[in-house]
Amino acid sequence: MVPEREPDVEIIPVDGPGDFAAALAIREVVFIEEQQVPREIERDDEDPTAYHVLAQVGGHAIGTGRLVEKREPPPGETGRWGQIGRMAVLVSHRRHKVGSRILEALEAEARRRGLDGLLLHAQVYAHGFYEAMGYEDASPIFDEAGIPHVEMRKRLT
Repeated sequence: MVPEREPDVEIIPVDGPGDFAAALAIREVVFIEEQQVPREIERDDEDPTAYHVLAQVGGHAIGTGRLVEKREPPPGETGRWGQIGRMAVLVSHRRHKVGSRILEALEAEARRRGLDGLLLHAQVYAHGFYEAMGYEDASPIFDEAGIPHVEMRKRLT
């Protein structure tokens, strides 16, 4: 039987160029190699200012995600919003609730910053994961980097 949660998973804020390189390496494997997302789309101008986290097991990075504060709320919303993105977990550690722990850490940071809500672009295959974490559909399905996505939102206040 596969355990639900790896007991030794630690979620830490990215701190310095080494941690940032580890986050990018995970994204390289998951998005660029596995999902064939072009590098020029996967990397963007928000990376340097985003809040990033790493999931680690025994000091080895196995997952990552980021939070970007939005300048404007999404259409139909008010307050301060953030966007969750670049959530990635190495295949050997999927199905162990690592993604849930990453998302919870990013949501905690959003609350710490006083954000009123979060949005994300969920790959359609991961829709159920985000729905279970309290996110609701906010758009029809759209193409992003050749992969079907749906915008989802969650109010924090």
